Amino acid sequence: MTDESRRDGGDVVHRTFDVEEADPNVSVARTVAELEGVDTDELTPLYDCIDHLLEHVFSEPPVPAAEAEVAFSYEGYRITVAQDGRAAFRKRGSGE
Repeated sequence: MTDESRRDGGDVVHRTFDVEEADPNVSVARTVAELEGVDTDELTPLYDCIDHLLEHVFSEPPVPAAEAEVAFSYEGYRITVAQDGRAAFRKRGSGE
């Protein structure tokens, strides 16, 4: 994950993951754990929610022009991860 971490003035937290260096599943789980103030082992394994979906997006990515994104719910957050590593975390119930 890069140092880019910001809130958009609302309830969305933005992060940028280095998808070539780190497992995106681990990066997502660590971010949610940080936002919730818990340890990652207190969270449901991400694989139980989305299996290997993120791995496939980054191990065999579509062409950049596709601008692919994966959106899913996990541990009370709606999470969107783009193929370039940008991610947004919105607490469910905030602004919905």
